[in-house]
Amino acid sequence: MMLGLQYFSFEELWSPIVLFVFAAIVILYFYLVGPWRERHYSMEATATLKQKILFVSGVVMYYLANGGPLELLGHLIFSFHMTNMAISYLVVPPMILLGVPAFLWRAAFSKSFWKRLRPLMHPLITLILFNILFSIYHVPEVHEYVMLNFTVHRIYFFVLLVAAFMMWWQIVSPVPEWSRLNGVKKMGYIFANGVLLTPACALIIFAPQSLYPMYSDPNVWVQAMGYCLPGDTTWLIEQFSGPEYFNFLPPIEDQQLGGVIMKLVQEFMYGAILIYVFKQWYQKEHAESDEMPSSNPGSNPNPGTV
Repeated sequence: MMLGLQYFSFEELWSPIVLFVFAAIVILYFYLVGPWRERHYSMEATATLKQKILFVSGVVMYYLANGGPLELLGHLIFSFHMTNMAISYLVVPPMILLGVPAFLWRAAFSKSFWKRLRPLMHPLITLILFNILFSIYHVPEVHEYVMLNFTVHRIYFFVLLVAAFMMWWQIVSPVPEWSRLNGVKKMGYIFANGVLLTPACALIIFAPQSLYPMYSDPNVWVQAMGYCLPGDTTWLIEQFSGPEYFNFLPPIEDQQLGGVIMKLVQEFMYGAILIYVFKQWYQKEHAESDEMPSSNPGSNPNPGTV
């Protein structure tokens, strides 16, 4: 498999400025759950080891997909692009949401300003918003426009990320008292997400021809590479002729593989979260049933004794 990463510099592969930004986010997180909590929320439990691992892992994965080598590969090979999309919007958000302790969410979103935006967090709105944004992005004309207009690219991906967090919030509920869905409704919500995301995956998998010029047309590809590489990118055509140089699959097969990867990651994440939600719901139901009295008040539980 010829990925060709050896032809790019350290700065192009690892985006040091982006790396420093994400390192600063991790440092800020440990400050907030450590010294800051002790001064302002000393009665609150700090982040557990599991939460710290989830948060740091989520940040590292998002950096690799959007600032590290995976981002560059995503501009060379469509299946890597879909891998990055799956990581960024299906894997990372629940990890971050579960990795941040509830007291930090309360501190951040308890202000009156956020209450005005509460209607936007209605489960139906978050469900439709994320899936529409994700699906529209994969319409070929929209995809090409977003990938070739870098300001639009940054705005669209940021809005999509926010929409992904809003959608996942309904499922993982990092602040229990703010949850709008119970166990059964959450399971239905997860199922609805899987259904709504399926058409975009099917479009990619079953299309009879390559849909995205960025991965088959050298002229479009070299323009899109300007998002990852500084300066003039025309040297890419002179040296490599086109994106097919880096791919061991024909464009149509690469496209199909990308759609399959997205669908598999979606099924795995939604399946894992469904088990997680079902387990919570089952334990809660049984805990409540165990608390109910087994006999009428005043009756003698042991009729053989006085």
